[in-house]
Amino acid sequence: MSHFVTFGEIMGRLAPPGMLRLQQTLPGSLDMMFAGAEANVAVSLAILGADVSYVTALPINPLGDACVASLRALGVDTSRIVRSDQGRLGLFFVETGANQRPSRVIYDRSNSTISVTPAEDYDWPSILNGARGLHVTGITPAVSRTAAEATIQCVQQAKEAGVTVSCDLNFRAKLWRWSEETNPKTLAGQVMREVLPSVDLLIANEEDCGDVLGIHAAHSDVQAGRIEVEAYPDVARQVVEQFPNVRMVATTLRESYSASHNNWGAMLYDAQEDRAYFAPEEDGKYEPYEIRNIVDRVGGGDSFAAGLLFALDCDDFAGPGEAVGFAAAASCLAHSVAGDFNYVSRAEVEALMGGSTTGRVVR
Repeated sequence: MSHFVTFGEIMGRLAPPGMLRLQQTLPGSLDMMFAGAEANVAVSLAILGADVSYVTALPINPLGDACVASLRALGVDTSRIVRSDQGRLGLFFVETGANQRPSRVIYDRSNSTISVTPAEDYDWPSILNGARGLHVTGITPAVSRTAAEATIQCVQQAKEAGVTVSCDLNFRAKLWRWSEETNPKTLAGQVMREVLPSVDLLIANEEDCGDVLGIHAAHSDVQAGRIEVEAYPDVARQVVEQFPNVRMVATTLRESYSASHNNWGAMLYDAQEDRAYFAPEEDGKYEPYEIRNIVDRVGGGDSFAAGLLFALDCDDFAGPGEAVGFAAAASCLAHSVAGDFNYVSRAEVEALMGGSTTGRVVR
């Protein structure tokens, strides 16, 4: 396997136990773990068996120490993490939804260490030496102007070094507030249009493409949980028209019937072949996974990104069709795991791909 690098913010994730709401729990105890889109991808890659380094900036204090230790314990190389006496560990709070009540995320990440660490503090030539893939998202540049500049610099240096760059567009409407003169969607579009010319693989759902790039899938309404699968290859073609350097466009296909019941699948568009691959398929036809009892959907897209990067890089998979099939299965299973990290092995993913869907006890 190749060496991967991911760059972005990791935070403390705090949540009430089970499906309680914050008002039911506080004052009281919350469950805490570490999470963040790019860290989620790094951990998933490591668990699947890849060689991966995670780059971020963390405060010099016991919280930062615990965060580094948790990543290292899961097989992620943490030697390139910048430690600083500036800023703090960002936090976010999650209420897990059920039935018609959606999950809710509350951010508390102002003045986090990565938001105040300048681009020049990261030694990108050294970090990228020997790397084949760099993964970033649209979340970290949404935190601050400084974090946006660091993201732009790292993808540009990766491009110059011949490193394949992947990016999950990941628009977050609650972020992108660091410019008083520009609204969040416009600001996201401006910044990500500086990032995307360096990107080879773009991961973005229809809502991300619409909010950031102004590209919409016909007859789809993500908020209503309705998607038109056949329209997604055209969305991908429009992305490639705007950014000819993008070789592949991937998107997850989520149909939300409730917070607890989603249909789930994915598409991978190969620009060179002008061909879209859908997963999962049955008898050559797209047939999504039906997930009726979601444990935790936060981080589902990150598990898809990790699965896709792993499979595209692995010679054991016969091209884009099998790669997106592996990624869709990995992210389907992530919905059964509490927390952002996808504690699912390659063997478990391949078992689901092979038709093991009943959840029977493995003895």
